[in-house]
Amino acid sequence: MTLLEVGRIARAHGLRGELVVELITDRQERVAPGSRLFTDRGELVVLASRPHLGRYIVAVDGCADRTSAEAMAGLTLRAEPLEDPDALWVHDVIGTTVVERDGTARGTVVSVQANPAHDLLVLDSGALVPIVFVVSSIDGVTLIDAPTGLFELGS
Repeated sequence: MTLLEVGRIARAHGLRGELVVELITDRQERVAPGSRLFTDRGELVVLASRPHLGRYIVAVDGCADRTSAEAMAGLTLRAEPLEDPDALWVHDVIGTTVVERDGTARGTVVSVQANPAHDLLVLDSGALVPIVFVVSSIDGVTLIDAPTGLFELGS
Protein backbone atom coordinates (compact mmCIF):
# COMPACT_ATOMS: atom_id res chain seq x y z
CA MET A 1 0.00 0.00 0.00
CA THR A 2 1.34 3.41 -1.01
CA LEU A 3 1.07 6.03 1.72
CA LEU A 4 1.51 9.77 1.26
CA GLU A 5 2.60 12.21 3.95
CA VAL A 6 -0.39 14.45 4.73
CA GLY A 7 0.58 16.17 7.99
CA ARG A 8 1.89 15.83 11.50
CA ILE A 9 0.67 15.93 15.05
CA ALA A 10 1.92 19.18 16.57
CA ARG A 11 0.84 18.72 20.18
CA ALA A 12 -1.91 17.72 22.58
CA HIS A 13 -4.95 19.96 22.99
CA GLY A 14 -6.92 20.04 26.22
CA LEU A 15 -7.46 17.18 28.64
CA ARG A 16 -9.61 14.78 26.58
CA GLY A 17 -6.98 13.42 24.19
CA GLU A 18 -7.50 15.80 21.31
CA LEU A 19 -4.60 16.52 18.98
CA VAL A 20 -3.48 19.64 17.13
CA VAL A 21 -2.81 18.51 13.55
CA GLU A 22 -0.93 20.49 10.89
CA LEU A 23 -1.92 19.36 7.42
CA ILE A 24 0.48 19.72 4.50
CA THR A 25 -2.35 19.10 2.05
CA ASP A 26 -5.31 21.22 1.05
CA ARG A 27 -7.61 18.21 1.27
CA GLN A 28 -9.54 18.63 4.52
CA GLU A 29 -11.18 15.24 4.07
CA ARG A 30 -7.92 13.82 5.43
CA VAL A 31 -9.21 14.68 8.92
CA ALA A 32 -12.92 14.00 8.31
CA PRO A 33 -14.63 11.58 10.72
CA GLY A 34 -13.92 8.00 9.67
CA SER A 35 -10.65 8.87 7.90
CA ARG A 36 -7.72 6.54 8.44
CA LEU A 37 -4.29 8.02 9.11
CA PHE A 38 -1.12 6.02 9.55
CA THR A 39 1.86 6.72 11.81
CA ASP A 40 5.03 4.82 12.70
CA ARG A 41 3.07 3.57 15.73
CA GLY A 42 0.05 2.31 13.82
CA GLU A 43 -3.29 3.37 12.39
CA LEU A 44 -5.46 6.19 13.71
CA VAL A 45 -9.16 6.53 12.94
CA VAL A 46 -10.52 10.08 13.08
CA LEU A 47 -13.59 10.44 15.31
CA ALA A 48 -14.06 14.22 14.97
CA SER A 49 -12.20 17.31 13.80
CA ARG A 50 -12.62 21.05 13.59
CA PRO A 51 -10.50 23.88 12.16
CA HIS A 52 -8.55 25.96 14.67
CA LEU A 53 -6.11 28.80 13.84
CA GLY A 54 -4.93 27.30 10.53
CA ARG A 55 -4.66 23.82 11.99
CA TYR A 56 -7.15 21.18 13.07
CA ILE A 57 -8.19 19.87 16.45
CA VAL A 58 -8.64 16.14 15.92
CA ALA A 59 -10.01 13.37 18.12
CA VAL A 60 -8.88 9.85 17.23
CA ASP A 61 -10.02 6.44 18.40
CA GLY A 62 -8.00 5.15 21.36
CA CYS A 63 -6.69 8.53 22.51
CA ALA A 64 -8.86 9.58 25.45
CA ASP A 65 -6.59 11.66 27.70
CA ARG A 66 -3.86 14.27 27.59
CA THR A 67 -1.09 11.78 28.41
CA SER A 68 -1.98 9.66 25.36
CA ALA A 69 -2.18 12.75 23.18
CA GLU A 70 1.19 14.08 24.40
CA ALA A 71 2.80 10.74 23.49
CA MET A 72 1.72 11.28 19.87
CA ALA A 73 3.23 14.77 19.48
CA GLY A 74 5.60 14.96 16.53
CA LEU A 75 4.27 11.91 14.68
CA THR A 76 4.07 12.15 10.91
CA LEU A 77 0.64 11.39 9.46
CA ARG A 78 0.29 9.41 6.24
CA ALA A 79 -2.74 8.35 4.21
CA GLU A 80 -3.63 6.43 1.10
CA PRO A 81 -3.76 8.41 -2.17
CA LEU A 82 -7.15 9.89 -3.04
CA GLU A 83 -8.87 9.06 -6.31
CA ASP A 84 -9.41 12.32 -8.21
CA PRO A 85 -8.98 12.14 -12.00
CA ASP A 86 -8.82 15.95 -12.28
CA ALA A 87 -6.02 16.37 -9.73
CA LEU A 88 -2.29 16.42 -10.43
CA TRP A 89 -0.55 14.48 -7.66
CA VAL A 90 3.14 14.81 -6.80
CA HIS A 91 3.57 11.03 -6.55
CA ASP A 92 2.22 10.66 -10.10
CA VAL A 93 4.52 13.34 -11.58
CA ILE A 94 7.86 12.23 -10.12
CA GLY A 95 9.70 10.03 -12.59
CA THR A 96 7.81 11.30 -15.65
CA THR A 97 9.49 12.78 -18.71
CA VAL A 98 8.77 16.48 -19.26
CA VAL A 99 7.95 17.28 -22.88
CA GLU A 100 7.04 20.63 -24.43
CA ARG A 101 4.08 20.93 -26.83
CA ASP A 102 6.49 20.95 -29.79
CA GLY A 103 7.87 17.56 -28.70
CA THR A 104 11.11 18.78 -27.11
CA ALA A 105 12.01 16.54 -24.17
CA ARG A 106 13.36 18.55 -21.23
CA GLY A 107 14.24 15.88 -18.68
CA THR A 108 12.79 13.74 -15.92
CA VAL A 109 11.01 15.06 -12.83
CA VAL A 110 13.10 14.14 -9.77
CA SER A 111 11.11 16.11 -7.17
CA VAL A 112 8.59 18.85 -6.60
CA GLN A 113 9.78 21.92 -4.71
CA ALA A 114 7.33 24.02 -2.72
CA ASN A 115 7.30 27.65 -3.80
CA PRO A 116 5.00 30.50 -2.66
CA ALA A 117 3.78 31.37 -6.17
CA HIS A 118 3.58 27.88 -7.72
CA ASP A 119 5.23 24.60 -6.87
CA LEU A 120 8.19 23.82 -9.12
CA LEU A 121 9.00 20.61 -10.98
CA VAL A 122 12.71 19.89 -10.42
CA LEU A 123 14.19 18.15 -13.45
CA ASP A 124 17.25 15.91 -13.54
CA SER A 125 18.91 18.61 -15.67
CA GLY A 126 18.53 21.09 -12.79
CA ALA A 127 15.84 23.07 -14.61
CA LEU A 128 12.82 24.28 -12.63
CA VAL A 129 9.38 24.33 -14.23
CA PRO A 130 6.49 26.12 -12.49
CA ILE A 131 3.63 23.66 -12.17
CA VAL A 132 1.27 26.23 -13.67
CA PHE A 133 2.78 25.33 -17.08
CA VAL A 134 1.75 21.67 -16.82
CA VAL A 135 -0.95 20.75 -19.33
CA SER A 136 -1.27 17.04 -18.47
CA SER A 137 0.58 14.10 -16.97
CA ILE A 138 -0.37 10.79 -18.56
CA ASP A 139 1.44 7.49 -19.03
CA GLY A 140 4.85 8.70 -17.84
CA VAL A 141 4.84 11.94 -19.85
CA THR A 142 4.23 15.39 -18.37
CA LEU A 143 3.24 17.78 -21.15
CA ILE A 144 4.06 21.45 -20.54
CA ASP A 145 3.28 24.72 -22.29
CA ALA A 146 6.36 26.70 -21.27
CA PRO A 147 6.95 30.31 -22.28
CA THR A 148 9.76 31.03 -24.73
CA GLY A 149 13.10 31.28 -22.95
CA LEU A 150 12.17 29.38 -19.77
CA PHE A 151 14.96 26.85 -20.27
CA GLU A 152 17.52 29.52 -21.14
CA LEU A 153 17.11 31.28 -17.75
CA GLY A 154 20.10 30.81 -15.50
CA SER A 155 22.30 29.27 -18.21
